[in-house]
Amino acid sequence: MSKIELRDVTMSFGDFKAVENIDLEIEDGEYITVLGPSGCGKTTLIKVISGIWKPTRGKVFVDGEDVTDVPLEDRDTGYVFQNIALFPNMDIFDNVGYSPRVKDRGREEAVEVSRGYLELVRMLDKSGMLPGELSGGEQQKTAIARALASGSGILLLDEPLSALDARVRVELRYEIRRLVKELGITVVHVTHDQEEAMSVSDRIILMRAGTIHAIGTPLEMYREPASIFAAYFIGETNLLECTVVEKSKTGKTTVRLRGGRNVKAMRSQLKEGDAAVISVRPEHVYPAKAGLKAKVENVVFMGTYWRVRTVSETRDYVDYNVSSSDKVPNVGDKVNLVFNKKATRVFKRPEIGLTEAIKLE
Repeated sequence: MSKIELRDVTMSFGDFKAVENIDLEIEDGEYITVLGPSGCGKTTLIKVISGIWKPTRGKVFVDGEDVTDVPLEDRDTGYVFQNIALFPNMDIFDNVGYSPRVKDRGREEAVEVSRGYLELVRMLDKSGMLPGELSGGEQQKTAIARALASGSGILLLDEPLSALDARVRVELRYEIRRLVKELGITVVHVTHDQEEAMSVSDRIILMRAGTIHAIGTPLEMYREPASIFAAYFIGETNLLECTVVEKSKTGKTTVRLRGGRNVKAMRSQLKEGDAAVISVRPEHVYPAKAGLKAKVENVVFMGTYWRVRTVSETRDYVDYNVSSSDKVPNVGDKVNLVFNKKATRVFKRPEIGLTEAIKLE
């Protein structure tokens, strides 16, 4: 059992607060990803959880025990770094068996543990090879096996796939989730890759400027983003400034875009006359006989579909998808676009402005 709790955690470096006022509970066996733009505090947070850094303020608990002052080497934690860290002069078998050996668990047990985890990551047939003789993906699988071989109930992954090729990243992220779910381990996985976070997480923690901006399951974060920034950062979306002009008895909202065109949208808490922003994903925008007038600026083949970028009469970029089996427009074509009102979300327009609200730095 390995439940993690952070209470009012702040980590400062001089006057700069890398993370601030973090309250978080991670359940036993949960796979959490910490997602966000560069400099948002992701790595700082995982280093505080690990014990590499002691927080300036606040407490860290594991299974109800205060471990704030306990260093990394004395915690029940496995850590896998972004830069693959293996002993270059040891073969793979000895790398994985290093932790049980230094913990005086005996040679026989160390051999058994090493064999078991290499088999789990499907690397037993390469156990006699040195790290330099392996591919990047194989080295990282070995690093994960070594972290698991420590017997830890918690696995911390700090951008573990960022240095690998795209195909290897995809294969390895599913492999990691399979492994830890089989073992019932609690995982905190730092990444800047939203697709990676969406594909492996039980929950996603979205960070911004040192604070937790939003938390939810991948489905919740994609379909029901809590803010304009969350909608913009997780997945892709079209954002258009507008004004609320009508509210139905059930709360459904009608907005007016720049130029005077009305669009029906989902329920919102906004009132008539409020300045707003609508968010609609490209898969919920469709060409039609009548609608928002736009001109095709770019067409990109994405494999199973085409992504069409247009410039609308509101002077906004509006993207939509076209199935690879449908007629694809040409650059310069004029189109009319409609939005799926059941998937068009309405947010209050931020006082700082839309550009500032979605800025990544």
